[in-house]
Amino acid sequence: MDLTEKTAIVTGGARGIGRGIALELAKAGANIVVADLPAVADDAAETCKRVEGEGRKALFVQTNVREFADCQAMAQAAVDTFGGVDILVNNAGVVHVAAVAMMEESDWDRVIGVNLTGMFLASKACIPHLVQRDAGRIVNLSSMAGKKGAPGLAHYCTTKFGVIGFTQSLALELAGANVTVNAICPGEVDSAMWRDVLLPALGGQGEEAQQAAFDRFIKDRVPLGRPQSVEDIGQAAVFLCQADNITGESINVTGGSEMG
Repeated sequence: MDLTEKTAIVTGGARGIGRGIALELAKAGANIVVADLPAVADDAAETCKRVEGEGRKALFVQTNVREFADCQAMAQAAVDTFGGVDILVNNAGVVHVAAVAMMEESDWDRVIGVNLTGMFLASKACIPHLVQRDAGRIVNLSSMAGKKGAPGLAHYCTTKFGVIGFTQSLALELAGANVTVNAICPGEVDSAMWRDVLLPALGGQGEEAQQAAFDRFIKDRVPLGRPQSVEDIGQAAVFLCQADNITGESINVTGGSEMG
Protein backbone atom coordinates (compact mmCIF):
# COMPACT_ATOMS: atom_id res chain seq x y z
CA MET A 1 0.00 0.00 0.00
CA ASP A 2 1.25 3.44 -0.90
CA LEU A 3 1.14 5.51 2.29
CA THR A 4 0.92 8.90 0.57
CA GLU A 5 -1.95 10.89 2.12
CA LYS A 6 -3.06 7.92 4.21
CA THR A 7 -4.19 8.63 7.77
CA ALA A 8 -2.40 6.86 10.61
CA ILE A 9 -3.41 6.90 14.27
CA VAL A 10 -0.54 6.17 16.67
CA THR A 11 -1.58 5.58 20.27
CA GLY A 12 1.08 6.57 22.77
CA GLY A 13 2.53 8.61 19.92
CA ALA A 14 3.86 11.56 21.91
CA ARG A 15 7.32 10.18 22.63
CA GLY A 16 9.63 7.18 22.52
CA ILE A 17 8.72 4.35 20.17
CA GLY A 18 5.39 6.01 19.37
CA ARG A 19 7.12 9.15 18.16
CA GLY A 20 9.60 7.08 16.15
CA ILE A 21 6.75 5.25 14.43
CA ALA A 22 4.84 8.47 13.76
CA LEU A 23 7.86 10.11 12.14
CA GLU A 24 8.72 7.12 9.95
CA LEU A 25 5.12 6.88 8.77
CA ALA A 26 5.18 10.61 8.02
CA LYS A 27 8.38 10.20 5.99
CA ALA A 28 6.54 7.52 4.00
CA GLY A 29 3.74 10.00 3.24
CA ALA A 30 1.10 9.49 5.94
CA ASN A 31 -0.71 12.15 7.95
CA ILE A 32 -0.59 11.40 11.67
CA VAL A 33 -3.01 11.46 14.57
CA VAL A 34 -0.99 11.45 17.79
CA ALA A 35 -3.22 9.90 20.46
CA ASP A 36 -1.89 10.23 23.98
CA LEU A 37 -2.60 11.41 27.50
CA PRO A 38 -3.01 15.09 28.46
CA ALA A 39 0.04 14.77 30.75
CA VAL A 40 2.32 14.48 27.70
CA ALA A 41 0.70 17.24 25.66
CA ASP A 42 4.01 19.10 25.28
CA ASP A 43 5.70 15.98 23.93
CA ALA A 44 2.75 15.40 21.59
CA ALA A 45 3.06 18.95 20.29
CA GLU A 46 6.73 18.33 19.54
CA THR A 47 5.87 15.12 17.68
CA CYS A 48 3.26 16.98 15.63
CA LYS A 49 5.82 19.70 14.84
CA ARG A 50 8.29 17.10 13.62
CA VAL A 51 5.64 15.39 11.50
CA GLU A 52 4.80 18.73 9.92
CA GLY A 53 8.52 19.22 9.33
CA GLU A 54 8.32 16.15 7.08
CA GLY A 55 5.67 17.93 5.02
CA ARG A 56 2.73 16.01 6.47
CA LYS A 57 -0.27 17.01 8.58
CA ALA A 58 -0.58 16.16 12.26
CA LEU A 59 -3.24 16.25 14.96
CA PHE A 60 -2.97 15.63 18.69
CA VAL A 61 -6.01 13.98 20.28
CA GLN A 62 -6.05 13.54 24.05
CA THR A 63 -6.80 9.86 24.54
CA ASN A 64 -6.90 7.41 27.41
CA VAL A 65 -7.01 4.04 25.64
CA ARG A 66 -8.63 2.46 28.72
CA GLU A 67 -11.78 4.46 27.97
CA PHE A 68 -13.83 3.35 24.95
CA ALA A 69 -15.43 6.79 24.61
CA ASP A 70 -11.95 8.30 24.25
CA CYS A 71 -11.04 5.74 21.59
CA GLN A 72 -14.23 6.48 19.67
CA ALA A 73 -13.50 10.21 19.85
CA MET A 74 -9.95 9.52 18.63
CA ALA A 75 -11.20 7.66 15.57
CA GLN A 76 -13.87 10.27 14.84
CA ALA A 77 -11.29 13.08 15.07
CA ALA A 78 -9.23 11.32 12.40
CA VAL A 79 -12.30 11.02 10.19
CA ASP A 80 -13.37 14.62 10.74
CA THR A 81 -9.89 16.06 10.14
CA PHE A 82 -8.39 13.79 7.50
CA GLY A 83 -11.38 11.97 6.02
CA GLY A 84 -10.90 8.47 7.41
CA VAL A 85 -8.65 5.96 9.16
CA ASP A 86 -6.24 3.87 7.09
CA ILE A 87 -3.76 2.76 9.76
CA LEU A 88 -3.98 2.12 13.48
CA VAL A 89 -0.77 1.59 15.42
CA ASN A 90 -1.54 0.28 18.90
CA ASN A 91 1.59 1.44 20.68
CA ALA A 92 0.36 2.79 24.04
CA GLY A 93 1.86 0.78 26.86
CA VAL A 94 3.22 0.80 30.39
CA VAL A 95 5.63 -1.41 32.31
CA HIS A 96 6.06 -2.16 36.00
CA VAL A 97 8.44 -4.47 37.85
CA ALA A 98 7.34 -6.68 40.75
CA ALA A 99 7.43 -10.35 41.66
CA VAL A 100 3.99 -11.96 41.57
CA ALA A 101 4.02 -12.60 45.33
CA MET A 102 4.64 -8.89 45.99
CA MET A 103 2.52 -7.43 43.18
CA GLU A 104 -0.46 -5.25 44.02
CA GLU A 105 -3.70 -6.06 42.24
CA SER A 106 -3.88 -2.44 41.11
CA ASP A 107 -0.49 -2.80 39.37
CA TRP A 108 -1.68 -5.93 37.56
CA ASP A 109 -4.90 -4.18 36.52
CA ARG A 110 -3.10 -1.08 35.25
CA VAL A 111 -0.66 -3.00 33.04
CA ILE A 112 -3.38 -5.27 31.66
CA GLY A 113 -5.71 -2.30 31.22
CA VAL A 114 -3.35 -0.19 29.14
CA ASN A 115 -1.36 -2.81 27.24
CA LEU A 116 -4.12 -5.26 26.37
CA THR A 117 -7.58 -3.85 27.05
CA GLY A 118 -6.49 -0.50 25.58
CA MET A 119 -5.44 -2.27 22.38
CA PHE A 120 -8.82 -4.00 22.20
CA LEU A 121 -10.75 -0.76 22.73
CA ALA A 122 -8.71 1.26 20.22
CA SER A 123 -9.08 -1.49 17.63
CA LYS A 124 -12.82 -1.84 18.27
CA ALA A 125 -13.25 1.93 17.79
CA CYS A 126 -11.25 2.03 14.54
CA ILE A 127 -12.42 -1.17 12.82
CA PRO A 128 -15.65 0.33 11.42
CA HIS A 129 -13.57 3.04 9.74
CA LEU A 130 -10.76 0.74 8.58
CA VAL A 131 -13.12 -1.64 6.79
CA GLN A 132 -14.51 1.26 4.76
CA ARG A 133 -11.15 1.72 3.03
CA ASP A 134 -9.89 -0.32 0.10
CA ALA A 135 -7.20 -1.60 2.45
CA GLY A 136 -6.57 -1.04 6.13
CA ARG A 137 -3.69 -1.74 8.46
CA ILE A 138 -3.41 -2.47 12.17
CA VAL A 139 0.04 -2.74 13.73
CA ASN A 140 0.21 -3.85 17.35
CA LEU A 141 3.23 -3.41 19.60
CA SER A 142 4.15 -6.58 21.42
CA SER A 143 7.69 -7.20 22.70
CA MET A 144 10.40 -9.81 22.95
CA ALA A 145 8.68 -10.24 26.34
CA GLY A 146 5.78 -11.60 24.31
CA LYS A 147 7.97 -14.52 23.23
CA LYS A 148 9.70 -15.39 26.50
CA GLY A 149 8.77 -14.77 30.13
CA ALA A 150 10.93 -12.75 32.52
CA PRO A 151 11.03 -12.58 36.32
CA GLY A 152 9.37 -9.51 37.78
CA LEU A 153 7.42 -8.93 34.59
CA ALA A 154 4.62 -11.50 34.76
CA HIS A 155 1.93 -8.88 34.15
CA TYR A 156 3.86 -7.20 31.34
CA CYS A 157 4.72 -10.52 29.66
CA THR A 158 1.11 -11.63 29.98
CA THR A 159 0.00 -8.61 28.00
CA LYS A 160 2.66 -8.97 25.33
CA PHE A 161 1.96 -12.68 24.83
CA GLY A 162 -1.70 -11.68 24.66
CA VAL A 163 -0.99 -9.09 21.97
CA ILE A 164 0.30 -11.84 19.68
CA GLY A 165 -2.82 -13.95 20.18
CA PHE A 166 -5.04 -10.90 19.70
CA THR A 167 -3.15 -10.05 16.50
CA GLN A 168 -3.61 -13.50 15.02
CA SER A 169 -7.31 -13.68 15.88
CA LEU A 170 -8.05 -10.18 14.58
CA ALA A 171 -6.09 -10.87 11.38
CA LEU A 172 -8.44 -13.78 10.66
CA GLU A 173 -11.52 -11.73 11.48
CA LEU A 174 -10.57 -8.82 9.20
CA ALA A 175 -8.96 -10.65 6.28
CA GLY A 176 -12.21 -10.59 4.33
CA ALA A 177 -12.21 -6.79 4.51
CA ASN A 178 -8.59 -6.64 3.27
CA VAL A 179 -7.42 -5.26 6.61
CA THR A 180 -4.07 -6.71 7.66
CA VAL A 181 -3.14 -7.07 11.33
CA ASN A 182 0.45 -7.64 12.41
CA ALA A 183 2.63 -7.18 15.49
CA ILE A 184 6.11 -5.85 16.14
CA CYS A 185 8.21 -7.29 18.97
CA PRO A 186 10.84 -4.68 19.91
CA GLY A 187 13.91 -5.62 21.89
CA GLU A 188 16.20 -3.32 23.85
CA VAL A 189 15.11 0.18 22.86
CA ASP A 190 16.82 2.98 24.78
CA SER A 191 13.59 4.66 25.87
CA ALA A 192 11.90 6.16 28.93
CA MET A 193 10.48 2.72 29.75
CA TRP A 194 14.00 1.35 30.07
CA ARG A 195 15.46 4.41 31.78
CA ASP A 196 12.67 4.99 34.29
CA VAL A 197 11.62 1.43 35.15
CA LEU A 198 13.73 -1.44 33.84
CA LEU A 199 17.27 -0.14 34.41
CA PRO A 200 16.68 0.81 38.06
CA ALA A 201 15.37 -2.73 38.56
CA LEU A 202 18.61 -4.05 37.05
CA GLY A 203 20.61 -2.12 39.61
CA GLY A 204 21.28 1.06 37.70
CA GLN A 205 20.97 3.98 40.13
CA GLY A 206 22.01 7.33 38.68
CA GLU A 207 22.72 8.20 35.06
CA GLU A 208 26.21 6.71 34.84
CA ALA A 209 25.19 3.48 36.56
CA GLN A 210 22.14 3.18 34.34
CA GLN A 211 24.21 3.64 31.21
CA ALA A 212 26.68 1.01 32.40
CA ALA A 213 23.83 -1.39 33.18
CA PHE A 214 22.27 -0.83 29.77
CA ASP A 215 25.58 -1.24 27.93
CA ARG A 216 26.29 -4.46 29.85
CA PHE A 217 22.83 -5.80 29.06
CA ILE A 218 23.32 -5.08 25.33
CA LYS A 219 26.75 -6.70 25.29
CA ASP A 220 25.46 -9.82 27.01
CA ARG A 221 22.20 -10.21 25.12
CA VAL A 222 22.28 -8.71 21.61
CA PRO A 223 24.22 -10.51 18.85
CA LEU A 224 24.36 -7.39 16.64
CA GLY A 225 25.89 -5.53 19.57
CA ARG A 226 23.70 -2.45 19.62
CA PRO A 227 20.35 -1.44 21.08
CA GLN A 228 17.36 -0.98 18.85
CA SER A 229 16.34 2.57 18.02
CA VAL A 230 12.89 4.05 17.75
CA GLU A 231 13.65 4.49 14.05
CA ASP A 232 14.22 0.73 13.76
CA ILE A 233 10.75 0.09 15.13
CA GLY A 234 9.25 2.79 12.94
CA GLN A 235 10.78 1.26 9.83
CA ALA A 236 9.25 -2.10 10.73
CA ALA A 237 5.85 -0.41 11.10
CA VAL A 238 6.21 1.23 7.68
CA PHE A 239 7.12 -2.12 6.12
CA LEU A 240 4.05 -3.81 7.60
CA CYS A 241 1.80 -0.96 6.47
CA GLN A 242 3.15 -1.10 2.93
CA ALA A 243 2.99 -4.91 2.68
CA ASP A 244 -0.18 -6.13 1.00
CA ASN A 245 0.09 -9.87 1.66
CA ILE A 246 1.38 -10.18 5.23
CA THR A 247 -1.07 -10.64 8.09
CA GLY A 248 -1.11 -12.33 11.47
CA GLU A 249 2.67 -12.10 11.83
CA SER A 250 4.79 -11.01 14.79
CA ILE A 251 8.10 -9.57 13.64
CA ASN A 252 11.08 -9.39 16.01
CA VAL A 253 13.19 -6.23 15.95
CA THR A 254 15.73 -7.26 18.56
CA GLY A 255 19.17 -7.35 16.95
CA GLY A 256 19.05 -11.13 17.22
CA SER A 257 18.38 -11.36 20.96
CA GLU A 258 15.08 -13.07 20.19
CA MET A 259 14.62 -15.34 17.17
CA GLY A 260 11.57 -17.25 16.04
